[in-house]
Amino acid sequence: MEKNWLVIVALLFQIIQTTQAQNGTSSSNSKLKDAYTALQSWKSAITDDPLGILRTWVGNNVCSYNGVFCGNPQNSTLPSDLVVVGIDLNFGNLQGTLVKQLSLLSDITLIHLNSNRFTGNVPNTFQSLQYLAELDLSNNLFSGSFPSVVLSLPSLVYLDLRFNEFSGPVPDNLFSNKQLDAVFLNDNQFVGRIPSSLGNSKASVITFANNNFSGDIPASIGNMGSSLKEVLFLNNQLNGCIPEGIGRLTEMKVFDISVNSFTGQLPNSLSCLKQIEVLNLGHNKLSGVLSDTVCSLRSIVNLTVSGNFFSGISPSCKNLSLSGNTIGCDFSANCLPGLNQQKSQPECSLLPSGMNCIQIPLITLLNCG
Repeated sequence: MEKNWLVIVALLFQIIQTTQAQNGTSSSNSKLKDAYTALQSWKSAITDDPLGILRTWVGNNVCSYNGVFCGNPQNSTLPSDLVVVGIDLNFGNLQGTLVKQLSLLSDITLIHLNSNRFTGNVPNTFQSLQYLAELDLSNNLFSGSFPSVVLSLPSLVYLDLRFNEFSGPVPDNLFSNKQLDAVFLNDNQFVGRIPSSLGNSKASVITFANNNFSGDIPASIGNMGSSLKEVLFLNNQLNGCIPEGIGRLTEMKVFDISVNSFTGQLPNSLSCLKQIEVLNLGHNKLSGVLSDTVCSLRSIVNLTVSGNFFSGISPSCKNLSLSGNTIGCDFSANCLPGLNQQKSQPECSLLPSGMNCIQIPLITLLNCG
């Protein structure tokens, strides 16, 4: 899958290669002086460095520090104008906090801190980092409310907050930034509804899995059109119907809403997902008929609908359930006649009622655009 942020990484490492040959640059550059102040302040806030990464963070030549990369600022190619453009301390196992002085790195485009032990939250001073395109804080111990300061970053393309201890609701305007291409919030303690601004986004990847989100999927998700490729909403407390607009996500490859409480029938618009490879609807409260809507998707590789209340099945779906089929499928723990590993009759009688999902009739020509 093509992603704009991968291009950014490639450009950054091209910068790194040219920069490392110039790491003797004079510290007379005022921005490198600011970088020295920022990095030394941050070093003082790091309380454990078991891998010795910060041993090189000595002296004013910040371009020689481990994990710090320099390059030319915006609209300049002069070697004398070098600035800090990236920090990559992934898998450093560092313990500490982020400091407000990091905002002095005014030209930075990338901060990668995956797999450390940083605590606290993101300083509000980060709002001045106007060129920051990638922020990866995943697999740390950050806590508190959603770091709303990231919504002030005009160039942000990649936001990764997964595997932390953030809690509370996610701001409703999360997706107002049209630049965001990848949003990873999974494995935190977020609550509340999925932001209604979802439909404004042009993101290709959205992961909210393993939190405590509730409510329904905003109907506006269909407005994302062909930009959205992966959606992971699994293991939350989401409910309601699967919106008909889902069929407008014509380039989506992965859609996983398993382990929630969705009810009603499958929308006929699912038949528009011609590129879908992984469709996981398992362990919800869905009902009705398993039809060609999902079983005849041309690109499907893995189809999971286990743990629901489906009570009817089309011939094509039944063929998928046969052993030896090249498509991985799981129809177990439903109420499907003639198939093994189904719910008992008493369990099937517990089918949730009262949810009537609006469906586009099959005889109506679906608009898959």
